[in-house]
Amino acid sequence: MTDHPTGRRLPLLDVLRGAAILGTLMTNIWIFTAPGAEWGVLRSGTAQAPSGSAAAVAERVFRFLADGKFLSLLTILFGVGLAIQYGSAERRGQPWPGRYTWRALFLFAEGTVHFVLVFAWDVLMGYAVTALCVAWLLTRSERARRRVMWWTAGAHLTVMTLLTAALATADGSGEPLSPRAVDLYAHGGYLDQVAFRLENAVALRLEPVLTFFLLVFLFLLGVRLYRAGAFGADATGRRVRVRLAGWGLGLGVPAGAAVALAGPDFFLLGRYGAAPLMAVGYIGLIGVLVDRVRRPGPVLSGLTSVGRTALSGYVAQNVLCVLLSYGVGLGLAERLWDEPGRPWWVMGLWAAVCAVLMAGSALWLRRFPAGPLEAAQKWALRR
Repeated sequence: MTDHPTGRRLPLLDVLRGAAILGTLMTNIWIFTAPGAEWGVLRSGTAQAPSGSAAAVAERVFRFLADGKFLSLLTILFGVGLAIQYGSAERRGQPWPGRYTWRALFLFAEGTVHFVLVFAWDVLMGYAVTALCVAWLLTRSERARRRVMWWTAGAHLTVMTLLTAALATADGSGEPLSPRAVDLYAHGGYLDQVAFRLENAVALRLEPVLTFFLLVFLFLLGVRLYRAGAFGADATGRRVRVRLAGWGLGLGVPAGAAVALAGPDFFLLGRYGAAPLMAVGYIGLIGVLVDRVRRPGPVLSGLTSVGRTALSGYVAQNVLCVLLSYGVGLGLAERLWDEPGRPWWVMGLWAAVCAVLMAGSALWLRRFPAGPLEAAQKWALRR
């Protein structure tokens, strides 16, 4: 798939996709290594190291930089991809959404399989539903899309504010984490974990429902940034990226810090309010840094390779973490949970999985033009 209206690929998009994929793991790694894993985090959040220690400081900075930011970045990039598909269909004189409907439905099926067999906090299902809605919006006028974009932003912030107010005024007792869930992920069989996800599918699928307005907004923002030339290698693209870095980080970092200092009851405004602002800043910052690179090194090349195999990399990193963290594999989550330096080994695990993905994707692309799941999707949609 080409990224530019003229048919040329935009290298920055591959770098951003790679950063988004590995960045989402910066958040998810704490889920894989927490007691009760997916269910445990949903019920009681992820425990952090005792405050005051170097490990606690490193963990808080690590989480602050990641939580929700790269998920928002990935969502924006899905909107960019949708704009690229629309432009391709328009150039070829093909009806829209036309075959893209099947592409979105196939993505929903992939997400469903991923949710059931691998990881409960799958993003693909929500992206597929959002893509179908935004694909229709692309046939409307620019004015109509702009109205929907800002209306959904306002609706999302209203919902998050109301939920935050409810959390802040609750008694805070909550529901204790079920020992069954802790034991399931530490010692249970793989099929038992699959059955548990199916039994609790409604609760485990709440995130894309609660954030649907945000998904629509970020998809449309991706479309708008793409059409504004934000990812091009020309002077216009460079100017846009500088502004994105300045405004996104200038507003997002203080807002995120304020919400983080306000306490855990305000995590929704952090993950789904301030984080999208920082994601916009990340687009600009990464773009500015890439603009300054004359010769790509191993990190930039690795990010590009992961970006070109983004779907495969997203699923592969979750499979690897399941095998490393849960009892069906090495069981590192239970073995090392009480270790004093837990944040260090969790962050080390993230770095190791990232290194494997970057090296593996680079080796794969030496022989094949696309990732395995990308190739399977392309083959299926040709049938």
